Amino acid sequence: MEIESKFSLSQLQSINEQSMMYTCACPAQVSVQMINLRKLFKYQYACLDKPSDDDVQQVVHQRIAEASIKAHQTLEDCLNEILDLEGWDRSTLTMPTGLRQLIEKSLDEN
Repeated sequence: MEIESKFSLSQLQSINEQSMMYTCACPAQVSVQMINLRKLFKYQYACLDKPSDDDVQQVVHQRIAEASIKAHQTLEDCLNEILDLEGWDRSTLTMPTGLRQLIEKSLDEN
């Protein structure tokens, strides 16, 4: 089972690559955590799929899976807002040229 998401793994990786390329790591930090939460959820779901007589452990895995879904939704909303605030092209998930130039100028000045 997967976490429902507005962003595919390849879209998150694209955001990461562009963000790192232009030393604007904030969107990348959010998308990396979303990827990690997907892995956490998948791990917990795999544990839930295993037969177990231990009811407490089943509840533990269920609780962690639920928390990872909520955290993922919160970060996904955050990433959506960040991309809108920064003016990313939503159809290609490309960082806006103006932001790239601003970052490049800042790096040149340092």
